[in-house]
Amino acid sequence: MQSLIYNIKAECNNSAYIYYRTEEHYMNLKGRDFLKLLDYSAEEIEYLIDLAAELKRKKKEGILHDELRGKNIALVFEKTSTRTRCSFEVAASDLGMGSTFLNPTDSQIGKKESIADTARVLAGMFDGIEYRGFDQEIVETLAKYSKIPVWNGLTNEFHPTQMLADMLTIKEHFGKLKGLHLAYMGDARYNTGNSLMVVCAKLGLDFTVVSNKKYFPSEELVNTCKEIAAQSGSSINFSEDPIEGTKGADIVYTDIWVSMGEPDSIWEERIKDLHPYQVTMDIMKNAGENSVFMHCLPSFHDLNTVIGKEIKEKFGLDEMEVTDEVFESERSIVFDEAENRMHTIKAVMLATIKGN
Repeated sequence: MQSLIYNIKAECNNSAYIYYRTEEHYMNLKGRDFLKLLDYSAEEIEYLIDLAAELKRKKKEGILHDELRGKNIALVFEKTSTRTRCSFEVAASDLGMGSTFLNPTDSQIGKKESIADTARVLAGMFDGIEYRGFDQEIVETLAKYSKIPVWNGLTNEFHPTQMLADMLTIKEHFGKLKGLHLAYMGDARYNTGNSLMVVCAKLGLDFTVVSNKKYFPSEELVNTCKEIAAQSGSSINFSEDPIEGTKGADIVYTDIWVSMGEPDSIWEERIKDLHPYQVTMDIMKNAGENSVFMHCLPSFHDLNTVIGKEIKEKFGLDEMEVTDEVFESERSIVFDEAENRMHTIKAVMLATIKGN
């Protein structure tokens, strides 16, 4: 990989953005696992974002960048996903790699074969392993026993590849990261809320959880992020008032309130608790005229899905965490965000497999 010394100015989604990379910031991440952003410095995260921007430019301009020809990766999915699977497979193909997809019925991980043994088997055949599933402990164990890079495609606790995509999208839109204010509305106890708090603290964005206090992140992680934020010059905040919490925010972010498979009693409780934190156009106007809306998807913003129709039948709601008016508005940059999953995942794979 050539040293990333460049000054790129490109047009993307009608917004100009500029990325700078200098010699002193160039770094070698070869062999590193990508499990959670707490493991990475702000400089390393920024490096991956900038590398993703360079790879995105090459793809848009039709410049071949198959620098990992002859390599192969394993994609272990215990939880399904449209964006994560497509992002890894297209990114691998662009880089010249082969990919093998293993769903819960294809893999014996943790069932007939231990996680440690699975890691060692796959490490003998592949050059990288992606895991998307349940406990963070699983991906950490895969990494412990693997001699090749392991990447977290999502666990219950963290979602680091989504965060790189989010930060690239924000930087494309605003031209910067540090000093911006991101307000997260909804259940902030799990992977997306946790990871947004971490990445904002690392990169100097003010972060506000706007929710019922029972859905705030764990005290331990909050304290860790506050220490990090003190060093980056940002802040970690909490508000149960949706107007107060989103006032002046540059980015309003939300996620689905309930995961598939959870019982109706959970849906009923979450809807009751979190409906006051639905992202509406009034919330976006309160944030400010230049504010944008983000969502890691999928979203229940209309009745055009099986789940959306079930929600309507059981709970009488046409929209859940965000209104269709906001989702389909010019403020919404969710599909730029979704595309950037592929570019940032490509950067992670290239940086950790090849290095410099």
